[in-house]
Amino acid sequence: MVPLASAAVTTVKEKRTFVEAPPEDVQREQVRSFLYPGEDELPDDVSMTIWEHLEELRERALISAAAVGALILVCFCFAKDLTIFLEEPVKSQGVRFLQLGPGEYFFTTVKVAGYTGLLAGAPVVLYEAIAYVLPGLTLNERKTLGPIVIGSSVLFYGGIAFAYYVLVPAALKFFVGYADGAVESLWSIDQYFEFVLVLLFSTGLSFQVPVIQLLLGQSGIVSSKQMLSVWKYVVVGSVVAAAVLTPSTDPFTQMLLAVPLMSLYLGGAALVGVFEKDREGETA
Repeated sequence: MVPLASAAVTTVKEKRTFVEAPPEDVQREQVRSFLYPGEDELPDDVSMTIWEHLEELRERALISAAAVGALILVCFCFAKDLTIFLEEPVKSQGVRFLQLGPGEYFFTTVKVAGYTGLLAGAPVVLYEAIAYVLPGLTLNERKTLGPIVIGSSVLFYGGIAFAYYVLVPAALKFFVGYADGAVESLWSIDQYFEFVLVLLFSTGLSFQVPVIQLLLGQSGIVSSKQMLSVWKYVVVGSVVAAAVLTPSTDPFTQMLLAVPLMSLYLGGAALVGVFEKDREGETA
C-alpha cells in the first residue's frame, strides 16, 4: 500500500507541476499574447495594405500639424500676455529683463508661442495617435486605454503645474539670493524663457513614468515585484534624471524634482500590483 500511495502523491505532484507554469513561462506567454493577439481578441476586422497604413498615418499627421500650427498662431497673438504670465515666478524678486540684441524679444515670443501651441495641441495629437492604433488593439487593451490616456494627460499637466509653482520659483529664488549683494540681477529675456520652458516641459514629460510602468505591466513584460526589486537603482536614476532634466545646476532644484520622480515610480509599481491582482482574480 505504501508504494501505491507514494506513486499517487508523485502523480499529483507531476500533474500540479504540469498545470502550474513557472512565473517565467507565464510572463513569456503574456508577452507573446501581447505581441501576437488571437483573432477573437481583435474586435475590428480591418485589412489594410502597408501603403494604406502609411496614407492614413500621413493624413493624421497632417491634421495634427495643422491643429498645432493654428494654435501656435493663436498663442502668438497673445504672446505679450504669455510673457507676463511666465515672468510671474521671479517678478517679485526684483529681477529686470533686458533685450540684449535687435529682435531678441520677437524671437523669444515666437519660441513661447511655439511651446504653448504645442502644449495646447497635445490633446489633438494624442487623439489622432489613438485613432490610428485603435483598430489593432484587443478588447482588454481598449479597456485600459481610457484610464491610461486620462492619467497621462493629468500627469503631464500636473508636472507642468508643479514645475511652474514649485520648481521654477525655488530655482530662481536660489539664483537671485546667491547673487544678492554681489551683482544686480539683469537677465536676458531669451535665456530666462529658455530656462523656464525647458524646465516646464521636461518636468511634464518626466511625470509620465507611471504611464510607462502601466504599459509594461499590462503587457506582462515587467511585473510589480521586479519594479520594486530595483528601488536602489531607481533612487540613483531619479537623481541623475533630475540633474539632466533641470537646466539649473543647483542641487536643491534637482532634489525637488528627484523626490517626485521616486514617488511616482513607487506609486506606479503599486498600481501595477493592483492590476495584477485584478487579473489573477478574473482568471481564477
